Amino acid sequence: MTPRPLSITLLALLWIGSGAVGLAYHLSELNLHQPLHNDILWVSLVRVLAIVAGIFLLRGRNWARWLAIAWIAFHVVISLWHSWSQAAVHVVVFAVFSFFLFRAAANEYFRSDRASK
Repeated sequence: MTPRPLSITLLALLWIGSGAVGLAYHLSELNLHQPLHNDILWVSLVRVLAIVAGIFLLRGRNWARWLAIAWIAFHVVISLWHSWSQAAVHVVVFAVFSFFLFRAAANEYFRSDRASK
């Protein structure tokens, strides 16, 4: 078994933390009288996907790194409707995360025995 690279651990914890903090923040906006009024369920689902991606990155699942990349790519697309500076930051984050998730050490980690379980 290939040991988990530190960069994967840090990114996974970042996804878990980001998802958990975002989920707690957005669920505080939930109005039980009109739960579907402000798309809180969709936003919460996106946050849960971040948590799932982070957990399974720690477990060495290859599909989780694709989910993580899709998650940040989704944020890049959403940021295009905001300021250019926000979009630029998301593009840089996407590039950095992609680098660490797909470099040689990460490829070996996700290719190891634990990825097939």
